[in-house]
Amino acid sequence: MRHPFEFPLDLPGRGSRRRLQALHGQLRAAILDGRLGPGLRLPATRELALALDISRNTVVAAYDLLLGEGYLEARRGAGCYVADLAARRDAPRARSGVPGPEARLAPHWRGFDAVPPPMSPGGAEHDFRLGIPDNRGFPYEIWRRLSARALRQLSKAPPLYAAAAGRSALREAIARHISFTRAVACEPADVIVTSGAQQAFDLLARVLVTPGRTVLAMEDPGYPPLRAAFAAAGAQVVAVPVDTEGLVVECLPADTDVVYTTPSHQFPLGVAMSPRRRLQLLAFARSRGALVIEDDYDSEFRYGSRPLDALQTLDRDDGVCYVGTFSKCLFPALRIGYAVAPSWLRAALAHAKQLADWHGDVLAQDTLAAFIAEGHLVRHVRHMRKVYATRRTALLDALARHGAGRLQAWPSAAGLHLAARLSAGVDAATLASRAAAGGIHLEPLCAYAHEATAPNGIAFGFGMIDAPDIDRAVYRVARLIDG
Repeated sequence: MRHPFEFPLDLPGRGSRRRLQALHGQLRAAILDGRLGPGLRLPATRELALALDISRNTVVAAYDLLLGEGYLEARRGAGCYVADLAARRDAPRARSGVPGPEARLAPHWRGFDAVPPPMSPGGAEHDFRLGIPDNRGFPYEIWRRLSARALRQLSKAPPLYAAAAGRSALREAIARHISFTRAVACEPADVIVTSGAQQAFDLLARVLVTPGRTVLAMEDPGYPPLRAAFAAAGAQVVAVPVDTEGLVVECLPADTDVVYTTPSHQFPLGVAMSPRRRLQLLAFARSRGALVIEDDYDSEFRYGSRPLDALQTLDRDDGVCYVGTFSKCLFPALRIGYAVAPSWLRAALAHAKQLADWHGDVLAQDTLAAFIAEGHLVRHVRHMRKVYATRRTALLDALARHGAGRLQAWPSAAGLHLAARLSAGVDAATLASRAAAGGIHLEPLCAYAHEATAPNGIAFGFGMIDAPDIDRAVYRVARLIDG
């Protein structure tokens, strides 16, 4: 007798103990891919057993499994029907007194519609976005050669997982590099390799925050992803104002547990924290037992003046965690960052890293270690510093010529962006919207504010725009300001 379905059912032979598993799996697959559509009545168990020449108990058991999983619905006196799975997904039935499925989420994570899309190339004619370097000058051929060599070496190594804190060669290379370029006093054992600076912030939030009790004080305007990581962990986030000397230490709450700052190139205003404020902040942390997270954002690209000592260099009390990344000086797709952690913090950070993803990309770490050790990183940064310096000069000149009385640059001696105040009566968000309609991407400072009102101004990133285009773009922005 031929079975009643319009597709084959391939069941094991008589005596096999896998007939139930095979029948259940093939019927479920047919429901999921639509061969058995919603509302279709399935054959009676006796009819199907006879058609397949199998025990009726096998068919009954398969139907029961599908009923229990929600693929079938039983109707009294009418048999079994294929359930409408789309309706079940789109509109879960509410049960009296029972919270909806979203209640299973922790409160912070409710109400998110989708994961924000990653940064795309963008379609603006003139792109002043922040935090994106120019990768056209990157020595990809050297990177390819070093990556191939690292892959050959890995092919000869035992198939083992790597250490959570990172490959030893990369930790040693990072320690030497930042000791040379930033006078950061550290040993390879102090370095925890992470998937970009953002994972370092997430791991720090995991190990430092006691939900509802830990107080994080951070710059306002400041870096939103850091704020989001600590808020998600349950920290109380307090906004602290910024002026031309950086974070205003006098405004830090007395109960602060963690301070986040970008002292080399404040994000997004671009100012450097003054030596006086640096010492004042370290004294505050020492007296309160607080930890300072020093995000050495954009410190590789300095123009003219000698860089100020890092907070970690000045610290004598194991009170600073120094965080860096290679996404800005190399290319964003390279998700490798690091934290130079105080002795009391290292083990917890390494364990949190292990729980998060065990360890980072071994091939990329080994390639980067060789890239640093052979001097390619220093040479690339030196080359790109000249490129960015030319663009920065072009931007300052354009702001002075076209933006006089309209756009006043904040003091800044490092990084890949400049911020500028807008003249009174011109709203930065409105200007950015009008500029976008004309093919110019601008970043209003208010986008980075938390509690305080951000200065009314625009941040101009120059990683994605060539020097000749900067003058034309700023001229058009000035014309938009004039209305």
